[in-house]
Parts: sequence; structure tokens; C-alpha cells
Amino acid sequence: MKKDIKLSRIHCAGCAENLEDKIREVDGVLSASVDFVSKVASVEVENKGAKEIIGSVEKAITKFDSSIKIVDTSEEEKEARREKVKKIVDLAFMCACVIFALVAYFLPQSMFWLKAVLFVVAYFLVAYDVLYVAAKNIFHGKVLDENFLMSVATIGALALQEWIEAIAVMFLYNIGEMLEEAAVSKSRKRIKSLLSIKAEFANLVENGEERQVELSTVKVGDIIRIKPGEKVPLDCEIIEGNSSFNTSAITGESKEFFGTVGSQILSGYINGEGVVLCKVVSSEKDSTASKIIELVESATKTKAKTEKFISKFAKWYTPIVVGIAVLLAVIPPIFGASFMVWLYRALTFLVVSCPCALVISVPLSYFAGLGAAARNGVLIKGTGFIEKLANVRKVIFDKTGTLTNGNFEVTKVFATDKSSEDEVLELIAYAESFSNHRIAKSIVKKYAKTINTAWVSGYTELAGMGVEAELFGEKCVVGNAELLKKHNIQFDEVDDGFTTIYLAKNGEYMGYCLIEDTLKEDSKEAIKLLKDLGIKNVCMFTGDNESVAKKVAGELGLDGYYASLLPDGKVQKLADIKQKNENIAFVGDGINDAPVLASVDVGISMGGVGSDIAIEASDVVLMTDQPRKVADAISVARKTHKIVIENISFIVIVKAVVLVLSALGLSGMWLAIFADVGLAMLAILNSLRAMLFKKKDGKVKDK
Repeated sequence: MKKDIKLSRIHCAGCAENLEDKIREVDGVLSASVDFVSKVASVEVENKGAKEIIGSVEKAITKFDSSIKIVDTSEEEKEARREKVKKIVDLAFMCACVIFALVAYFLPQSMFWLKAVLFVVAYFLVAYDVLYVAAKNIFHGKVLDENFLMSVATIGALALQEWIEAIAVMFLYNIGEMLEEAAVSKSRKRIKSLLSIKAEFANLVENGEERQVELSTVKVGDIIRIKPGEKVPLDCEIIEGNSSFNTSAITGESKEFFGTVGSQILSGYINGEGVVLCKVVSSEKDSTASKIIELVESATKTKAKTEKFISKFAKWYTPIVVGIAVLLAVIPPIFGASFMVWLYRALTFLVVSCPCALVISVPLSYFAGLGAAARNGVLIKGTGFIEKLANVRKVIFDKTGTLTNGNFEVTKVFATDKSSEDEVLELIAYAESFSNHRIAKSIVKKYAKTINTAWVSGYTELAGMGVEAELFGEKCVVGNAELLKKHNIQFDEVDDGFTTIYLAKNGEYMGYCLIEDTLKEDSKEAIKLLKDLGIKNVCMFTGDNESVAKKVAGELGLDGYYASLLPDGKVQKLADIKQKNENIAFVGDGINDAPVLASVDVGISMGGVGSDIAIEASDVVLMTDQPRKVADAISVARKTHKIVIENISFIVIVKAVVLVLSALGLSGMWLAIFADVGLAMLAILNSLRAMLFKKKDGKVKDK
């Protein structure tokens, strides 16, 4: 059983990581993931006694951190109001703190005790929440968190009569927390706006009457009416009327789609000026909009290696720096140094040491990158795949339906002197009538006559080769050159760069059909964009023969191709060509290429959001059939990963410098608070840059 538990007041990714560990310790929990950005704990528990296990999980959450609350969906608005009231109270207390501190500051030294009382009151006005949470967490066995570090450092400063610095540190820490929450909240709102693609109702038409109903009540086959300006509620087919549809929420493309009778339209499209009557082809759960929302919401559950490392680093880092701070306060005085001087240095060291900047900015960067990609029609199934995409150095494309349109057409029928063109087309059409392959369908379409399958017997389909069957009582072989060679049939092999389906009857060659497929209009641009990104090896896997593969590769300027590959052959070829420590992306249609999509470093499915196989097998789903979006995906991933590295490098360097300065007594708490709150804010602002991707002239640009 799986359950998502909505949380409030979860402070940072470090808290989320520690909470994950606590939840996993509960008996009966199979897996747990806590996302501090979306404030959701996703838990999978054993089915037996699931209700009791979930209850134990909720107890573990509240025990872990007293400030974290579990929010019932029905009470989300109430909790939001409570949070708003708390912020107002906090701001009022902070204003009062400033007034008390100013009054105390300007009192003469002769009124020392009154000054001290006013300073202490000012301190507690601004620090009460941090002190309360730190105290409760200590009783729950949770020490060495940011609340504890700030409490110890500032109480120590008060004891040293560094009133202003103690108040200023806590005041700026609270300001920083508010700004951090505002930044994270902004990113949450952006993601929520992305997820607002789902309609709230459908106009169900029954017995000539129309009524508004919830999406969950609409069944496949029902008739709905979509009016101008409304979102398409469910995937459906137009049966009456026509209209233009804005598809940008789903595909990331600004161009409109014009739908007429027979057109398939996806949930999340926005209807333009026309009224259309449609037949529903998917339930709410299986609709395109629902699948997109599910993918985006679950994406942060899979963490990047960098993200995992930072969380583990924070667990070890904090105890180590606390230990160093204790040594700074104790060892020098043993050798005659001033205890007060070194205690102050140790307290300053504690303020600097908070790892908040790292544990907030890194996951926030990845979260922002996921949102930017989704807005551009690219769904990435986890932050770990952003990291892998950023490091892709080789891209392999499938041919049919990926680089080509997959709209096959019979352009030529050839017959030997032992047959006729009509007979060749008829026998090949009968042989292919049981197949769902696009080539087979194009041949049946060309034949354009009713096929009586009673004349087909002994049917055997050989994957990647063709068909063996008895047609009208004659033993026929229909397929590629390899199949005819297998049967030792003498024939003239055609080598002109097109797909050729041969026919042999009773062991004799009778003729062939020539099938043509066209390249997608942006395939050549896609290859160029990848080369511009520095991808030095762009190649193609195909089940087609050598001549077809060579022709397509030449037209597109590919670096190489591998022809005549069956699905398992693609997996084997991938293993053969992969070099050590090399990230490879494979781009396919998500159906026939499921095995290789699942085995490659980054599997990318084209226009496959409507396919369960695509979603299951691939790591990245492109919302359209445009191969150039592969470059968009890599561009977004690289920029996001670059921002992560920038944040880590900047934070580590600055903190290391200030920690050394603190230990040497060359920095006070003012610089220390910058190294904590200031760094966190700069890193968060830099993280939000990952959301500022806009497409221009077919490329993804960083604003």
C-alpha cells in the first residue's frame, strides 16, 4: 500500500533526509521518500496491517520534529491560514524586538540592569520559536540541528554580554528563514501553475441533455461537449464540430492545433472559438493531463547523486564542526588563553557552520530544473536523470517514428514474369493482414479491398523478418531479404534506400512492394542542435536493412548507424558500443524500443505520454514527436546541473574561509551570519535561475 502524507513547516532538505531515515525505521515500512519542496512524505507499507503502520509512521513524523505537522487534505486551507497568522505574529514580535533593542541601546550604562532586561526581552521576542523547537527536539533525541546551533551560539553571546550580536544573529536568521520560505514557495507556485492543466469538470451529454459532472464519473465512450475557452477535460475524439486548440500546456509549443471530426485531442488542451462534441477515449486516471501531473509530482522522489551526497555530507558535517567548536572553546584556555575570547570564537564558528545553504539550494535547483523542463514539454522522471542528462555524451535515435514520420506508403509494386502486380500486392496484403505494424497497415491500405482471412492459414510471424503462411492454399514467404535467403530462394535484391517487402510463392520469387517513409521536418535540425551542444556521437539503431539505414544517416548527417537490429539486438549492440564511464541516451517511440529504453543510461520516449509502456520504460518523456526536443532536454539539464555545481563551490569556499577566520578571531558574528543566512539567500536566488528557461528559435535559452 502506498500513501502520500502532506506535511507543513518542514524546514530543509536535510530535515527531509533525516525524516526519511526515521520513517524507514518503522516496522512494516517498505520504502519512504520525503520531499521538502512539495512538503510530501511518500510511504509504501505492507498491506497487512497497513492502517496501523501508517499510524506509526505519523507518530514517528511528529516525534521527529515538533514543528512538523501532518495536514489533512480537507484542512490545507486552514493550515495555510494558520501559517499566515503565524507569519504576522512573528513580524509583530520582530518589530517589537527592534523597539526594545533600540531603547536598551540608548539607555545609559548606569542603568545596566534595565538595559540587560530589555536586551533579553528583545532577544526572546525574536528567538522564542527557535528556542522552543530546539528544546522540544532535544527531548525527542534530535540534537545538532540548525535550531540547536543557533540557540547555543546566541545564548552564549548573551552570556558574554554581546547583546546586539546575539539579537542581530537571531533576527537575521529569522529574516533569512522567511526569505527562504518565500523563495521555495515561489517555486512551488510555479509548479502548481504547471499542474493546473487539469479541468475541474466535464459537460456530459446524455439523452440530449447536458450537465456538469466530476471527471471521475465520466466513462470511456461517454459524450462530452467542450465550449470556447474551456480546458479539454479528458482525452477524446471529435465527433461533431471543429475548433482550434492551444496545446502549449501539454506540448510546450505555442502553435495551435486545428481539430476536426475524427481528430484526437488531449486533456489539458484549451479550446479556442468553436463548440465541439467529443467521444471520451480515456478515463480520468489514464488521461494525458493526469499522467503529466503524476510524473511531475513524483519526479522529486528520485534523487540525484549530488543531492544524496549533500544530505549525507550534512549528517557528518554538523557533528564534526560542533566538535571543533567545543575544542576551540576548551583547548586554548588550558594553555592560558582567555576563555571568554575563545568561547566567542567558538560561538561564531557555530553560526558559520550551519549547512542550510547547501541542503536547501541543491534540491531546489533540481526542482526548478524539473519545472523548467516540464514547461518546455519535457517530462523528466527524477532529479537523478537531470544529472545523467547533463553528462550525456552519445545520443542514439531509433529510426521509424522517431527520426521519420512512420507514415509508410507503398510507392511501387514490382512483379516478375511469373506473376502480376495485382497478385503480388494481394498476396503481400493477405500475409500482412494480421500484423499491427505500420508497414503492414500501409500495404493493406494500398490494397484497398476486403480481406477474407479464411484464405490465410498456417500463419507464422518471424520478428524482424516477415511472415510465413498459406495463402489461397499456396505456401508463401513475405518479408525482407534475410527471410528469402533463409529459405534459399533466388531473387534480385533491391538496394535503393527504401524498405522492400519481397514475395515468394511455393519457393519461387514473385516480386516486391517498395515502401517509403519520410523524415520529420525537424530531424535534421535536431542532429545539428545536438552537435552544437558538443554531442560528438549521434547515431541510429534501426531494424531496416543496410541501404535504408545508410540513406537516412547520410541525409541527416549522423555519425553512424546500425542496421537490421531486432529489439534484443539493439540491447546487445548498446552493450557492445558503450564505453566505460560514458552516459548514453537512447531516443525511441517507447513501444517497440521498450527493452533498450529500459537498459540505457537515459531512455527518452518520443510523444509517448499516451503510452503506458513509454512511461514505464523511459526516464524522459517528450510531449511531442519532435526530435529537436532532445536538445531542449539536455540544455535544461546542463544548465540546472551547472547551477548546482556553482552553488556547492561558492558555498563551500566561502564557508571554509569564514570558518578559518572565525577560528583565528578575524571575523565576528556579523560576518558569520552572512556566511550562514546571506549565503543561503544567494544560493537560493541562484537556484531559481533554473526556472528561467525560455525557448527561442527552437533552442532553449537561459534568461
